[in-house]
Amino acid sequence: MELISAAVLLAIIMDPLGNIPVFHALLAGYARRRRLWIIARELLIAYAVLVLFLVGGDAVLGLLGLEQPALGIAGGVVLFVIALRMVFPDGPEPVRTTPDEEPFIVPLAMPMIAGPSALAAVLLLVSRDPARFWVWLGALSAAWGISAAILLASSLLMEKLGTRGLRALQRLTGMLLIMMAVQMLMDGVTAYVLLLRALSQSG
Repeated sequence: MELISAAVLLAIIMDPLGNIPVFHALLAGYARRRRLWIIARELLIAYAVLVLFLVGGDAVLGLLGLEQPALGIAGGVVLFVIALRMVFPDGPEPVRTTPDEEPFIVPLAMPMIAGPSALAAVLLLVSRDPARFWVWLGALSAAWGISAAILLASSLLMEKLGTRGLRALQRLTGMLLIMMAVQMLMDGVTAYVLLLRALSQSG
């Protein structure tokens, strides 16, 4: 059950539906085969970055001296901001590139797929229970697979759903992410209060 909930959380955070217009705008000038190759390459790069953070999550947290409650609170705040932008999108149109400026790593792999919120969520999962590494890896792989399927079919989805339909789906997933972000924030605050109580009792 935790694998499914973690996979759903990560898939929503990666926001493949919200990324479709950006991918479509950046890659519109390329032939279909080349466009699919670019998307597949960027997806693999993003997956490698996410797995790297999953594997080295404990080392990163230890190096920075961060506790799990702090990461939970910070992750909840970041996810809440991301979710609000999904529900109320008001950003500028993505910058188009020419065929001589083929996107590489930035901005498709990072931060569109493996963005700060996704990396923070991966760190949060592994910090909560490092012993369940394979569960978190399975959840990450499932979420990445969902994102890959949606983004590789982005041209078809743009034709069938249109910008308005994609925006409606994005807002729906944004509402779900808001609820998850609030729960993550509450869990972080609860863990912090319990940690303070334990420190006061031991002192």
